[in-house]
Amino acid sequence: MNSIDRSFLTFLDHLRQQTQQDRLTHWRCTTRKMTDNLALAESLAPAAWHTWDSIPLNAKGHIPWPRGRQVLWLAQEIVVPETLAGYPLTGLTLRLALTWWAEDAQIFVDGHLVQAGDLFDCAARIVLRERVQPGERIAIALRLVSPGHDDGALVRSLLLYERPDYDLEPCPEPGFVADELAVVQHYVETFAPERLAELEQAMREAIPTGIAHLDWSQLANADAFDQSLCALRQRLQPFGDWIRQRQISLLGHAHLDLAWLWPVSDTWDAAERTFKSVLQLQAEFPELIFTHSSPALYAWVEAQRPALFEAIRAQVATGRWEIAAGLWVEPELNLISAESLARQILYGQRYVQEKFGQVSAIAWLPDTFGFCWQLPQFLQQGGVEFFVTQKLRCNDTNEFPHEVFWWEAPDSSRIFSLHSAPIGEGIDPLKMARYATQFEQKTGHPHALWLIGVGDHGGGPTRDMLHLARRWARSPFFPRLQFSTAQSYLEGVRSQGLGIRGQGSENTGVTDCWRALPLSRSPALPLSP
Repeated sequence: MNSIDRSFLTFLDHLRQQTQQDRLTHWRCTTRKMTDNLALAESLAPAAWHTWDSIPLNAKGHIPWPRGRQVLWLAQEIVVPETLAGYPLTGLTLRLALTWWAEDAQIFVDGHLVQAGDLFDCAARIVLRERVQPGERIAIALRLVSPGHDDGALVRSLLLYERPDYDLEPCPEPGFVADELAVVQHYVETFAPERLAELEQAMREAIPTGIAHLDWSQLANADAFDQSLCALRQRLQPFGDWIRQRQISLLGHAHLDLAWLWPVSDTWDAAERTFKSVLQLQAEFPELIFTHSSPALYAWVEAQRPALFEAIRAQVATGRWEIAAGLWVEPELNLISAESLARQILYGQRYVQEKFGQVSAIAWLPDTFGFCWQLPQFLQQGGVEFFVTQKLRCNDTNEFPHEVFWWEAPDSSRIFSLHSAPIGEGIDPLKMARYATQFEQKTGHPHALWLIGVGDHGGGPTRDMLHLARRWARSPFFPRLQFSTAQSYLEGVRSQGLGIRGQGSENTGVTDCWRALPLSRSPALPLSP
């Protein structure tokens, strides 16, 4: 690691410490069952928590507890300090960022349930106070239930002090600036290592051994310190202009397994909740574009929730809801018969054409475990132009080498294919930057597609994700962000002449398993092939 790496990382850590505080070691725990409302109320009161046990972290730095749907209660009281690492906090918005591995999670703030989640909706950024005042006390309690098949864990517990209303003016809070600078460093190291000396010089104008132009003596004066941060950002603006020549398209998504760890009735409930949530968010965030596959789900909504179905049809007509539904469901495609595969495409395309006036151009199969060699032939004959999956990233032996490629069947039929970004993601600037640079390195194309939204059990984009997307879209040190349909993005990539000609073969994702007996068979997927 060279000198700029060490000084840069130290500086970023210092900035983050001014508005971010790890609280993982502050929790106290009990496994006592809360059998009645009185016991629950008492356990949500901070006065009871002194009798609870402290809990050590495991080797991974997580709070663990045993598998088997065991209940763990965690609690702590937060007292807002006047400053954090010297930076004044008065008036900032306070959020608690949590990540868990739990079958069920309930989050209580000052005795009130404010959010719930599960194995798939496994992270949250909860507003604790819109504008904090020093000395405020905030009581937090978590009720977590471990998975039946795996130990539970509280993975992350971080306090975030941020500008109110996600503002960037006059200058973002230090933690946001740290993320901006980390993005700059990543792009320079990846694509222009010869400019590291230029970046180092710009930083040394602000950091001789600590930070010179960034006046640490002004920490008690937030306005003066923010002016120092603004000056630092201005020095680095040429790097921002270079980074913003790139683009990341955003697309809302909510993967929903029709039958996995829940009964089919739960699938319908999850679909209804997800689709209603997306429509509500689209009313609040007009830029949001959402995509979803599986005509089987739309058929159920049409039959059981006709008003919801008509609202979806209206959004499809405006172009803000994309039907990526070249197949009836997202099926198993390793051992599938030719007849079943043909009917998957036939029933899917027929339904979409009849109900939405279009034929789907995309076979959207992000979580199918593998793909038979003949698939491009079937898709092409079914009017499908694009094949999309991300499952090849899960192979435990071989790294799939391509991001875009022409996949060729035995009869020489070809389909333009995208190895997409992971599903179930939010707005994480460093993760997005790493994916976009990897995509650009492999393809030469400075325009990536990023999928946002809770998935596996539905969910979709959240309000916080969309606010963060707006905030990072305004950052001068991040690729341009804009929502797009998958089809529009794929057409643009294809028009660039990208994509090697793939060798004819099956595409195998992860190690597969099949049941000999229909133990998990669920009734009534309508018109299922």
